[in-house]
Amino acid sequence: MLEAQAHQRLKQLLTVSDGSRWPHHLTLTRLVARSLRRGDHSLFPISADCDSSWLLGLLLPVMLTERPVALVASQELQRRLLKRELPRLASVGLTRPLWQGSDPPGEAGLWLLDPGQLVQVWRQGQLGEHQLVCAEAEQLESLLRQAQAIVITPQHWDQLARARPPLAPALLTLHERLSRRLLNRPLGRSPRLAIAPEDEAPLRLLLQDQGPLPQPWQRWLESGGSGWSSWAVTDPQLLQWSWERQPLRPLQSLDGLLSQRGAVLVGAWMPEGQRLHDLGLRQPVLVPLHDPQCQEPLPLYVPSLQPLPNSPRYGQHLLQECRRLILGQAGLSVLLVDDDPLRQWLTSALAAEFGRRVDHEQTAPESNGVICCRWSWWLEHQAQLPLPCQLLLGPLPIASLEDPLTAARVEALRRSGRDWFRELLLPEALERLQQAVAGLRGQGSRVAVLDGRLRGRSWGQRVLEALEPWEPLDRLLPD
Repeated sequence: MLEAQAHQRLKQLLTVSDGSRWPHHLTLTRLVARSLRRGDHSLFPISADCDSSWLLGLLLPVMLTERPVALVASQELQRRLLKRELPRLASVGLTRPLWQGSDPPGEAGLWLLDPGQLVQVWRQGQLGEHQLVCAEAEQLESLLRQAQAIVITPQHWDQLARARPPLAPALLTLHERLSRRLLNRPLGRSPRLAIAPEDEAPLRLLLQDQGPLPQPWQRWLESGGSGWSSWAVTDPQLLQWSWERQPLRPLQSLDGLLSQRGAVLVGAWMPEGQRLHDLGLRQPVLVPLHDPQCQEPLPLYVPSLQPLPNSPRYGQHLLQECRRLILGQAGLSVLLVDDDPLRQWLTSALAAEFGRRVDHEQTAPESNGVICCRWSWWLEHQAQLPLPCQLLLGPLPIASLEDPLTAARVEALRRSGRDWFRELLLPEALERLQQAVAGLRGQGSRVAVLDGRLRGRSWGQRVLEALEPWEPLDRLLPD
């Protein structure tokens, strides 16, 4: 049986390697082997602060099974697999045919695909009987949404006019009308401006009976309906704009992808309740592989009586607290703020206080430097930075309804009568929060949450639970 074989081989491998620190290696291997043998849907959430040594337990049954497997991984993870993990397994005799790219393999083996290639292969009907394995489940929806994105630039309008000359005058009129509406709108905090379905309707009516259209117009025409969101990214200086369209539920928009094959999803991700149904999984096996007892408590500073982020006093409060926290620190401090105007103002104000120590999104800081950055920048670049002595969190990373994609996803839940904040915005914010602090546990680093909603809102307790285990820091010196 595949489970017993994988279990035995992993025990032998762990005795001669340094991968035994994680306590769930054998459990994960047996569960993955069982899922591959049965062809079912399985989700294995793993703590965000676990090191990636668990990849060994995931890959071993993939190398032992005789069934074709498609391993969906970003380019960064593929580089790690090819340079480190797969050669490590090959050194003990565990190999199987390996393919990369969108060309279908000629025999059963391991097929490495990035999310864009997976979408392409699925649309071409070339995925065959391959089971899916994903080691980045926390990023899967985002990566698949980006892989299905339809982007229309000003050049695409010209190409469509050349491909359909009789439509050129009407296309010019529609483009000018959309341009006036979009370029005359004031930009909010989001650089994207929503395009309503009624604004798209005249163009759809014009193109719907024109036969096959050049890409990306054909895909745009086929992506109609409430399951997609459209927005424009404007360039006020050039008076131009590009049009982008993405699915609200990327897995469901790939209709039939998961319903016809087994899938194993592993990562720092814990979907609950209705979100499992939204993913399109059929009766998934859900086994959390967390180990909070082995986690070091995180030193956590949460000042009392903080103003809310929408308060006029919040900027000054954030600056004052950052000054106190940075003063006298010999190590690196990282300040996370997504609001662009607020972050830029804080960077300038802190630079006036601490001089060249302060950088904005730089990966080569001074030893006692201060980096002001977005949450997404920190999650992407933290591996390239020295370990910070403290992480200063401004407003929690709750997505803004000014963003067209977020607003469309929220509206879809609202129409269904669901709690869009606790089912969508809050869980996604907690996932980002856990990923942001994951590398700090047991390293002597502290975390400060400078958001009054943590104590002033009923859902603040869920934030504290997401950070467990932690120990309170009630006083800071100097004061």
